[in-house]
Amino acid sequence: MTEKKHKNVTEETPQDQGQNVPAGSAPAQDDLLKEIENLKAKSAEYLDGLMRERADFANYRKRVERDSAQSAQDTTGRVAKKYLPVLDDLERALKTRPQEGEGQQWSLGVELIYKKLQDILKSEGVSEAPAEGMMFDPNRHEALSQEVSNTHQSGEIIEVIQKGYMIGERVIRPALVRVAQ
Repeated sequence: MTEKKHKNVTEETPQDQGQNVPAGSAPAQDDLLKEIENLKAKSAEYLDGLMRERADFANYRKRVERDSAQSAQDTTGRVAKKYLPVLDDLERALKTRPQEGEGQQWSLGVELIYKKLQDILKSEGVSEAPAEGMMFDPNRHEALSQEVSNTHQSGEIIEVIQKGYMIGERVIRPALVRVAQ
């Protein structure tokens, strides 16, 4: 609709309608058209700037959310790492638990505590890093020794000395392992 009005202004001038027009009116109309074009250009420039600012803000918000999630994961990792030696001690205690007598009841209590600690760590996103029978990965494992083995291929993990743990894909403690040569 605006274009039709604009066309009418450019197509029909007061001179075309048979009116007397003072000298210099046509240049004034050209000045108005130029001003309209300038305003359209500024409007497009402002719109482009607004769109860029919106995109920048959306990127900023995503970055803040990602950084916040990473910070929470780092904090959980630091706290969980402090409890991993307790988990290791409970595992060692359960490996040598008595099978009979009063010690058996006591070992069942220790096992319940061990499972509860495991569940708490799991609920925080901490998981055991698989290692047994896998190929050695220096990003996930720490080799304590290399040994000749006829039953394992070179670079394969023979035994896990201490379990490794992860949060998501990030290792918070590498597994201590023996590796085949």
